[in-house]
Formats: sequence, C-alpha cells, structure tokens
Amino acid sequence: MTVLVCSDLDRTLIYSAAAFALDGPDETMPRLLCVEFYRGAPLSYLTETAARTLEALSAAAVFVPATTRTPEQYRRVRLLEKPPAYAITANGGHLLVDGADDPEWAASVRERVAGRSAPLAEIEERLARDGGDFVLKRRSASGLFAYTVVDRAALPPAWVEDLAGWCAERGWRTSLQGRKVYCLPDGLTKAAAAAEVARRTGATTTLAAGDSLLDAELLRAADRSIRPAHGELHDARWSAPGTAVTAASGIAAGQEIAEWLLERATAP
Repeated sequence: MTVLVCSDLDRTLIYSAAAFALDGPDETMPRLLCVEFYRGAPLSYLTETAARTLEALSAAAVFVPATTRTPEQYRRVRLLEKPPAYAITANGGHLLVDGADDPEWAASVRERVAGRSAPLAEIEERLARDGGDFVLKRRSASGLFAYTVVDRAALPPAWVEDLAGWCAERGWRTSLQGRKVYCLPDGLTKAAAAAEVARRTGATTTLAAGDSLLDAELLRAADRSIRPAHGELHDARWSAPGTAVTAASGIAAGQEIAEWLLERATAP
C-alpha cells in the first residue's frame, strides 16, 4: 500500500521568526533548524525534531511539498537530505519531478485556467488601481496568479472582502496569508496536482496538511488531513470531516503536524 502525503510549507511545516509563537524560558525552547536562506540571511525554520520526523516520513511514504511558492522560491528550501521526487508549486500550476518542471502538466493547467477565469492582466489592472499606502509590493507568479504584500496594520477592514467579491465574479478567489493577499484563478488547485501524483505513484491513501483557504480543497480531498491552530483556516473556524486540528500553534504546530502525518502514514 502506497501512502501519499501532501503538505503545505509556510506556516504549516516551516516558519519565519515572526511566526514562531514561542513563549517560555530559554531552556525550554526547542532546537531549531534553518531550512531556507534568502539573500544570504536565514528565513525559514522548523524544529530539529520535526526535521527528523520528516526524514522518517519521506522514507515511509511519498512525501510531496505542496506550496503556493513559485518553483524558484520553492528551490530555496532544503527540507530533506534528499529532495522529494515530487513537489507541487505555484498552487498546482507546476509539478516538479526530480526537481524539473513537467511541461505537459504546466500546459494542461494553463489550458484549464483559461477556460474558467478572467485573464491575469485584468486582475493585475485592478490591483494596480485599487490600493493605497498599505500596499507595499505587487507581484505576479509564474504568469498564473497575482499577489500583493500589504501592511496589515494599515489594511482597510473591507479591502480584502471587496476584492474577494470582485474576483469571485471573474472566476478568481483570494487568500490573506500573513502580509500577502493572493488572487488565484479557480482552476489552479493543489488538489488537482495531488490527484495527478497519486495516479502516477499508485497511492491508495492520501494524507494532507495546510493552513490557508487555498489548502481547503486539498484537505477535503485527502482521506485524512490536519491543519494548525493558527492561520487563515483557523481564523475562519474552518473544519471538514476527517480533518484534525493541532493542539499547538506556531512552529510547535509544525512539529505536531509532522508527527501526526508520520503516525498515520505508518499505521497498519
């Protein structure tokens, strides 16, 4: 029996210093491992226990990182000693096989998106004209979706809600994750890419983990899933049959998720 494990990365398995949520005396703090550097500076971490657990998980199951990061952003992360054979990036827009992009999958995703949603240029135009000082950066990713980096403290209360309504009318959805507001076409999903990996590997059981609304479809599609007690799904009080919630939050939740996935991937 082959078990497929698909997990989001940021604020699910790996964490920036701002998301640690660690509290207590120094002697009780877990030992941390940096798994990503950006421009020469450390950026993302997990606990050393979580790192060991993920190594065991990758040996016991088909472990697939499933992230909204672009392929280039994903390649900065060194999560395992041996990189996973498969990785889902750009929220399902790219499927990496042994580190290389699968061009047929990428082409099929673009064809599917084009038939469902308004063009990316229309979304970018809206983001360019509808902002303010709270918008720090605007970016597009892989020619598939757009996102803005915002100052959360200065973000107008209704801005994301208004944007979400406008996007929904055009076949797009939005997600607020930390300081980033994502706009993605409806046909761009991690769940579809996970189903493709399951088909290729012959997986009979799928486990999943994630923290944002962009992970909801993946969590629902899995046989069992887990989300942390923080993040967009937690704030929305999102739940689904077969989806567990961690007791911990912050980087400790990442360790709990890794242990939960390993326990179920190796269960008789």
